[in-house]
Formats: sequence, C-alpha cells, structure tokens
Amino acid sequence: MSKREAVLTTTDEMEFVTLLGSIYEHSPWVAEQLWRLKSQHPIGSYDEMSKIQQAMRDIVDASTEEEKLILLRAHPDLAGKAALSGELTDASKSEQAGAGLDQCSEDELAHFLQLNDAYRSKFGFPFIMAVKGATKAQILAGFMERSPNDWQTEFDRAIQEVHKIAGFRLAEF
Repeated sequence: MSKREAVLTTTDEMEFVTLLGSIYEHSPWVAEQLWRLKSQHPIGSYDEMSKIQQAMRDIVDASTEEEKLILLRAHPDLAGKAALSGELTDASKSEQAGAGLDQCSEDELAHFLQLNDAYRSKFGFPFIMAVKGATKAQILAGFMERSPNDWQTEFDRAIQEVHKIAGFRLAEF
C-alpha cells in the first residue's frame, strides 16, 4: 500500500473529503458518498487508487440525471470566461495550460468562446473533454466532431470525459 493510499484509509471524514473532494470538479458530494461507503466496508476496500477510482465512478454513474447535470455544469468552459477571469480551480488551470489553452491568440480565443457558447446553448452544459495530453487542434476537432450529436449521446460522452478527468486527477494525487 502506498503512502497516499494509507492516508486515505486512516483519515477522518473531513480530511478524506478535503483530499478527494475536488477529484470531480466542484462536486465534493462524490467524496462524501465514498466516505459513507468506505465506513460500511472493510478497511481494505479502498486501499488502492484503482478501487477508489472505480467506487467514485460507480457513485456518479448511480446518481440521478439531475445530479449528473449539476456535475457537468460545475465544469468550466475550455479557454472560456472562467479562465480569462482567473476563476479556474488549480487542477483545471493546470489541465488547460497543459493543452496550451492559456496561450491562445485573440482569434483562437474568440473561436473558443463562440464554440463554447454554441455548445452550451445546444446542450445546456459545457463542452467537456479530458484535455491532458491534447493539443488545441485536437480540442477544436473534438468540438467539431461532437457538436452535431444529439443531447443523450453528448450527455453520455460528457460523463465519460468527466470520469477520464477524475482518473487523471487521482493519478496525480
């Protein structure tokens, strides 16, 4: 068992939620539910990050459509207004910077803002893509590929992307 896994098996509820509360963007309820599950299972149930990741994924997947929409809407636009105003979480800022979204030209930024607005208007939640390791061109291609989707297809895809983001964040934990 790694040191980080040991911390997660020996912490109290407040520390546990503090440590894992941001794995799913602005959604500490996932960590809170995991704590309740953890307290009902043998201590070894969550002694590996893969078990924690799967349990958190299961919590989200078992949540209502409305809870999932709230989760999706908690995510910032890519190269959007939150980034411009400095309101991104540290994790989102790092992820977007890694994809070069913090270095957009004025034209690129205007294009991203237009795409974000059109996407949000159509679907009711922001375009979500796990951008770790992606380039601006790949992100733009993602917008183009996914924008024609129907609502359910895109909702399902966005939830899968949220799970990928959570996996990246847990891997860096």
